[in-house]
Amino acid sequence: MKVRRAVPARYGLFILAALWMLVIVPLSAVAAPYAAYVMDARSGEVLHSRNADTRLHPASLTKMMTLYIAFQAVEQGEITLDTKVKISRFAASEPPSKLGLKPGQRIAFRYLIRAAAVKSANDAATAIGEALEGSEAAFARRMNRTAKALGMTRTTFKNAHGLTESGHLSTARDMSILGRHVLYDYPEYYNLFSRRSTNAGVREVANTNRRLLSAYRGADGIKTGYTRAAGFNLVASAERGRERIIATVFGGTSTSARNARVAELLDMGFKRAPSRVALRKPKKPAYVRGGAGKIVRVSGLTRTSLRPQMRAGSLIAAAPAATTPPPAAAQASTSGVLSSDIQMALIAAQETPIEPAPTTASASDGLAGVSLRPILRPADETLAEAEGAAEENEVVTRLSTSGGHQWGVNVGRYTTRYNAERALVTTALAEMTTLEGTLRKVVKKPTGFEANFLGMTQESADLACRRLTARNISCQMVGPS
Repeated sequence: MKVRRAVPARYGLFILAALWMLVIVPLSAVAAPYAAYVMDARSGEVLHSRNADTRLHPASLTKMMTLYIAFQAVEQGEITLDTKVKISRFAASEPPSKLGLKPGQRIAFRYLIRAAAVKSANDAATAIGEALEGSEAAFARRMNRTAKALGMTRTTFKNAHGLTESGHLSTARDMSILGRHVLYDYPEYYNLFSRRSTNAGVREVANTNRRLLSAYRGADGIKTGYTRAAGFNLVASAERGRERIIATVFGGTSTSARNARVAELLDMGFKRAPSRVALRKPKKPAYVRGGAGKIVRVSGLTRTSLRPQMRAGSLIAAAPAATTPPPAAAQASTSGVLSSDIQMALIAAQETPIEPAPTTASASDGLAGVSLRPILRPADETLAEAEGAAEENEVVTRLSTSGGHQWGVNVGRYTTRYNAERALVTTALAEMTTLEGTLRKVVKKPTGFEANFLGMTQESADLACRRLTARNISCQMVGPS
């Protein structure tokens, strides 16, 4: 009897195996078609394209847009990196991959960014969207407005994380365009995508792209993605010398197969790309937020130098009855990283003694009743209060490097000024507590460009170096010269 029962069971196994080979495997292959795209990141030139405009499931590549909007929101003052975000029941219920957030939990916005970028956490991505727009649907509308502004013509987002949803589609070309904007529009955040692991507030999380980052020379990002419908997706960027290539793959059959294919495409890109190409960064879109594409101008943002503007009719006297125009450094824009020349001009402006004008003058001078105290812009009032009561004719541009603030820290030597300035920005973001208020300065030496933070006490410099070293960031103290 036992033998008779075993025969039908054996036939059943054969039937199941046949169904798997003939039906399920072919269907899974159809569900994740292949697409690829390779571009020269410096110029945007297309080096390879296959099915690049086919609308497919992007999976977690979606989070590049979620993060792009998060970076934009921080830049525009909508939210800060330290803002505590309350996790909703909806966000906490998102399926893996996730950070494991709980309903009602409060967590700093910076940790949500790290978890979404490194861990590819779905609950963190949803929480970012809700923090910025109140709901997933409203955030998806903002994602689509931003995509249109970036030139992503065949992309439609329905959620912040990329889990399969009807109509949630993109293309290899559009995702490459988005990756390039992330790289060049927000270089101060790009290092997130190359971290092998990071502290996400509740725990340390590992990078989903760490295999390619470790195996391919020059690879430094950007984002992986996987769902059953999408297959194994990846937008990758690598830099070698003067060349930078972005390669995108949709529909890989496994992590290893996808990584191998991306490596081949990157190799192809480096072979085809010219060695010297003028860098043409993509145009950063206008800040768009709110319903129907309404442009919102956020008040209180510091767009220019922190040197206050003078009230109309007031002056700084270099000699009696003589006027001197305000220093050019006072009007210098600080969007992005200040050049070394502007930094030096700011220091010179601070250290140049200003002779106070008399508080009263004759009617012939036309100055009677005119106050010499400059009017602070709204963004500057907080700065003035934090630094204490100022003299009537004193203009504060940065913390003085005198009075014990003659120390600093060096965070490396770089081959280009741009790389040194970028290192200063990323380091300042990584260690805001001890480096806040310091002067970032790039010093050109015969051996390269040194990146320094100056204007610190010996104790604060020592503390900053110890904290940076704990974060695996190279640091050396710089004493008074």
